[in-house]
Amino acid sequence: MVRQERALRTRRLILEAAASVFDEFGYEGATIGEVVSRAGVTRGAVYFHFASKRDLAQGVVEAQFAQDGVPERSCKLQEFVDTGMVVAHLMPRDPLLSAGARLSLGQDVFDDLGGGAIPGWIGRMEEMLVAAGERGELLPHIVPADTAWLIVAAWTGVQIQSQKLSGRADLELRASALFQHLMPSIAVPGVLGSLQMGPDRGAQVVAELAAARAAEDGEGGPDGVGGLDGEVGDDVPAQAQAGVGVG
Repeated sequence: MVRQERALRTRRLILEAAASVFDEFGYEGATIGEVVSRAGVTRGAVYFHFASKRDLAQGVVEAQFAQDGVPERSCKLQEFVDTGMVVAHLMPRDPLLSAGARLSLGQDVFDDLGGGAIPGWIGRMEEMLVAAGERGELLPHIVPADTAWLIVAAWTGVQIQSQKLSGRADLELRASALFQHLMPSIAVPGVLGSLQMGPDRGAQVVAELAAARAAEDGEGGPDGVGGLDGEVGDDVPAQAQAGVGVG
């Protein structure tokens, strides 16, 4: 058990180092040597967990889906909005999300990674929309699969523009505006009026997750949040992300 926990910690350390390298240099410019240097592990340790640079990139993309999701809500459309807003809050702060976005959108690696994180996010958003439809929260014309595809595409465009124009400094503001523009065409009026879609919504949900986890664990790490699978040193973004690097 101790050996397994140590392996999990090492794997996480490698993924976080790889994320920072991919985010800085892109797929083609990233090297295993740089990952080794930043992770502070041996090259053999990297290859024990990941057979190639491609596998390492795939691991970074998939890591975001291994994290906790947003809190479950009685209103599934609030959960839907919360997912997008949490990612908007975390992406400038969490290299795993940021690198996942770059890898998902990079033309040099897109085909090799099967679309990166984007198909996974479309599927996750579709699931929430299906659940919302079962609760009577959707307007009659909404087709969850089509709407999920469009929302993820629109969110991705917002992220790209925010990155280019402000270094993602306004990403939460822009994501909030996106939801405020689109949700009236998705939600029934009774639900629409109750949705919280402000720019600070992502930060609120992240704080909610951190408080709940601290209460459950009885004690937190340096940031008030317990580690994941026995790991230490994970910060709030890595623990609380919604599971999108929507590209």
